[in-house]
Amino acid sequence: MTGSGRSLLRRLRHALSDVVARVYLAACAALLVWALVVTAGDSSDESMAGVIPLLATAPFSLVLLLLPDHEAMLVVAVVLGAVVNAVVIGWCSRALRRGQNPDPSS
Repeated sequence: MTGSGRSLLRRLRHALSDVVARVYLAACAALLVWALVVTAGDSSDESMAGVIPLLATAPFSLVLLLLPDHEAMLVVAVVLGAVVNAVVIGWCSRALRRGQNPDPSS
């Protein structure tokens, strides 16, 4: 439990329940699927489509590129980067909507 009595998992779920965060996650998922399809269809092994989802989930996904060199690590970097960014986006969105009225639940 955290200091305010809410678990970390509950805080993450709360941040990811925001509409703006979910739209961002959906956009990142669509970009990742698009990049995988384009790369699979490109027989020349020169596709740069994987760069687009990495840039959409930067900066966290760029840090994860230090993982071992494997095709699956690109997917892991994009997914984790998207989740971390979505949590930040959800937190910011709620804080901006709240404005000067503090949220009693946080």
